[in-house]
Amino acid sequence: MLKGGKVGLRARHEDDIPILREELYNDVVNSARAGGRPWRPIKPGSKDPRLVGDDTADGYVPFSVVELHGGALVGTAVLSNIDTHNRSAHIGLQLLPCFRGRGYGTDVVAVLCHYGFVVRGLQRLQIDTLSDNAAMLGSAERNGFVREGVLRSSAWVMGEFLDEVLLGLLAQDWKPGPDPAVVVTGATGLGGLGAASGRG
Repeated sequence: MLKGGKVGLRARHEDDIPILREELYNDVVNSARAGGRPWRPIKPGSKDPRLVGDDTADGYVPFSVVELHGGALVGTAVLSNIDTHNRSAHIGLQLLPCFRGRGYGTDVVAVLCHYGFVVRGLQRLQIDTLSDNAAMLGSAERNGFVREGVLRSSAWVMGEFLDEVLLGLLAQDWKPGPDPAVVVTGATGLGGLGAASGRG
């Protein structure tokens, strides 16, 4: 498990799936805003790639996010579009509604940066998010990400086009936070699929 100050990133467990389906994916607006594609229902037991994925895929590493104190499922995180030639990747996350506004997003981004730069040896991490997603923009910027551009009217979300903001962070510009709590423990099997593969 990768550990930050508040959260841990671990493999997807079977008992995570019903919670994620109900609280993230069955929320039409949240799913449409995060996924970069139209919402569609996921039936129980489905092998939908938003919930269950190939944990051996080279370009995609999904995590479940859990509280360090108590172990409650907080949401999902992902390192996606991993390009080993150019040493770059995208990061994304989704938090369950009851865990938003507690600083978990900032901690998740910090742990993903540690994983991308230290564990995977990447040179660049990127976040694409809707321009009105203040929580993700704040989490990214608190971790050193820089706004690199705006894609005007590039995302069709619930009946309207919205702008997307592109943020980037280079390994040489990354400054791990003052809390050296990001540690790696335990086995490495990373099953499942993170929801945040579209937009952070």
